[in-house]
Amino acid sequence: MRELPGPIGAPTVVLLHGWNATADLNFFRCYRPLGDHARVIAFDQRGHGHGVRSRRGFRLEDCADDVVRVLDVLGVDQVIPIGYSMGGAVAQLVWHRHHDRVRGLLLAATAANFNDRGGGERLTFLGLTSLAMIARLTPVQARNWLSSQLYVRQRAEGWNEWAVNELADHDWRMILEAGGALGRFRSDGWLRHVDVPVGVVVPSDDEVVPIRRQQRLADLIPTARRFDVDGGHDAAVAAPQRFVPVLLEALGWVVARS
Repeated sequence: MRELPGPIGAPTVVLLHGWNATADLNFFRCYRPLGDHARVIAFDQRGHGHGVRSRRGFRLEDCADDVVRVLDVLGVDQVIPIGYSMGGAVAQLVWHRHHDRVRGLLLAATAANFNDRGGGERLTFLGLTSLAMIARLTPVQARNWLSSQLYVRQRAEGWNEWAVNELADHDWRMILEAGGALGRFRSDGWLRHVDVPVGVVVPSDDEVVPIRRQQRLADLIPTARRFDVDGGHDAAVAAPQRFVPVLLEALGWVVARS
């Protein structure tokens, strides 16, 4: 777990990273700027990096419950979850399952659902679900081959050694199942009940989560305000000079209204 104490009396934020990332990979450029304004807590989600390993199937609901378990250990009453991509789905579920622990929400590069029935996106997530089933049945050697050949080498082109090592720590069976869980995720049936301020940070050139999905997320939440940032889905890492100021603006807006 990463923790920055923040100023005395500052709100607490918990950083929830995206799929196939880690807390450090997703937020290492955000830690110190956020720490000037809030107590910052960050940890790896289940199966990602050094996150919890479990024999049970990956569930986003379990990730949301993990957040509250961490808060209990640290003695934190209320928090502002900052969810990025998959972490945005987890953040929504933290409010849905533990709304009394949530002071506000920041949702970045994320959506209320991640695929369309019959659409091309759905094939990607269904494919990941099938791979996850295969990963459960294959021996360790085959699973290691999957991680090193199919994912790390493709994702890590041009990355430095530290970033590659972050990916290599994943439990790839759980990572693949997480992709399937994202494909099944839907929050549009209950987002209208969200009663805390919500900042929705939308990267203008997001090539992973379509802008229309991110706008629909903002439209579904009656307490939401949209904040635009010039960048792609990886703006938190690739364009921190633009992303971080917008994130801090959105955080200030949420804190002022919570």
